[in-house]
Amino acid sequence: MLSCAIDAKENRYVVVSDIPGAFLHADMEYNVQMLLEGTLAKMIVKLDPSMYRKHIWYNKKGKPMLYVQLKKALYGKLQAALLFWKLLSETLQEWGFVLNPYDKCVANNIIAGKKCTILWHVDNLKISHVDKNVVEDILKKLNEKFGHKSPLSTSRGKVLDYLGMKIDY
Repeated sequence: MLSCAIDAKENRYVVVSDIPGAFLHADMEYNVQMLLEGTLAKMIVKLDPSMYRKHIWYNKKGKPMLYVQLKKALYGKLQAALLFWKLLSETLQEWGFVLNPYDKCVANNIIAGKKCTILWHVDNLKISHVDKNVVEDILKKLNEKFGHKSPLSTSRGKVLDYLGMKIDY
């Protein structure tokens, strides 16, 4: 709410954006195995029989089972959000942003002499700066980094929906 008050007071251009499939951008940091059962195991084998058929096995009730090792963070896994936070915060820091020492999901950078703020909750971002072009440039960079499979879903305007809140500037 404080960031919204700052945005309004400084008459900043604000966008909200969602990074689709955010967790799939983050690599697992250690080995995580997962057991796929039944229909899901069968479907994986159909995707690439030469790779998976030799690894499928059946439990005592005849249900197909398949162990897999995750290479990417999986939605719903506790470490998935942390892995994506690390990736996003490292990316922003490479771009010159500094994480807020009190809230590590807020990053600031002085661009064109004015403060640019990016705050996020998991994969939902709010980006603001007094210059529209600065914000649009950041969105372009975010799309280049995270929008390969599907572009970021972005909303612009004076009324924005962010994290279930309607923000009316």
